[in-house]
Amino acid sequence: MLGIGLAACARPAGNSGPPVSSRSDGLDAPAAGQSERGAPAPARLGFGRPASRADIERLDIDVMPDGTGLPPGSGSVAAGRELYAARCALCHGTTGTEGPNDRLVGRFPADSFPFGTDPSARRTIGNFWPYATTLFDYIRRAMPFDAPGSLTSEQIYSVAAWLLFANDLIPEDAVLDARSLPAIRMPARLRFVPDNRRGGREIR
Repeated sequence: MLGIGLAACARPAGNSGPPVSSRSDGLDAPAAGQSERGAPAPARLGFGRPASRADIERLDIDVMPDGTGLPPGSGSVAAGRELYAARCALCHGTTGTEGPNDRLVGRFPADSFPFGTDPSARRTIGNFWPYATTLFDYIRRAMPFDAPGSLTSEQIYSVAAWLLFANDLIPEDAVLDARSLPAIRMPARLRFVPDNRRGGREIR
């Protein structure tokens, strides 16, 4: 690679003129620390500010499988049914199965997991997601599609409750909160293992 780079800037044999540029437009690239106009590049660009603790806390909203990060509040299946109809059904269908966007509801007989052998198998919350808490995390970040981040914690708990009920994972009178949501055991939970590889293909 070094030889190629040197050759690109070398003079042709018998030519005492200036070095040939390695750029296709015939212009030499600026030296390190210089701009295209030749002026020294500034050490700082002069905009932005250090992130405050409040800035970080506003963005630090991830929810872990054990429920770490879940906020206070609660939601019911009944409230979630109404909210889903108003804010989610347009994209996912009235029962979570019709689309046109991702199918959210559905399980396979005996909770089988055919995704490795059947490429046509449709992934849903009920047959593929390993953690119930991911539902809260994803809805809070990305839903509804036309106004992500607009739902309150109570509304998110409620929508999650209805979706889990629709997948036959909780009873209709269930109320979800930071304690009950992570306690839900998803059918696909044991289908996933931590990826602890360290430089090889084997999972220990």
